[in-house]
Amino acid sequence: MTDRLDTPDDLAELYDRHARPLHAYLSRRVGAAVADDLAAEAFLVLWEQRHTYDPTRAGARAWLYGVATNLVRRHARSEERRLRAWARHGVPSASDDVGAVVAARADAGALSARLASAIAALRVEERDVLLLVAWADLTPAEIAEVRGVPVATVRTRLHRARTRLRGVDIVEGEGNG
Repeated sequence: MTDRLDTPDDLAELYDRHARPLHAYLSRRVGAAVADDLAAEAFLVLWEQRHTYDPTRAGARAWLYGVATNLVRRHARSEERRLRAWARHGVPSASDDVGAVVAARADAGALSARLASAIAALRVEERDVLLLVAWADLTPAEIAEVRGVPVATVRTRLHRARTRLRGVDIVEGEGNG
């Protein structure tokens, strides 16, 4: 396994290793339809900017997620609108089973709406860090490298996001702070 980006074969190897988890991360951020486009665009950007890649600064995986996060930021307004809609109407289920959808909504509808609203209310920098940790399983050090900020800044943003989410009362529907 290599993190080189010198040849099309290097890109193909990176694609084989990272396309599926990157798509899963993007799907959670922007939905499956947009994730298809953004995942493809992320690899295109990776290839087009390969001359700027420095493997001593960050691994290809972290750099790829940094590119993907930048692409997601272009869709930030749309993401916020989607989260606010989920907060009003509940998060749609990925299940096609009507009974499972009804049960899931009855059990988790209030939680998902409040959580989506709370995530939408986070500063974009805090939301990016939180979702890169939670959904892409990147470390604070990896995030710091690709975002070009100190690790302490990433940890602070993550702490603030988690603190704000802890302040959301998911049982009664009222914030604690």
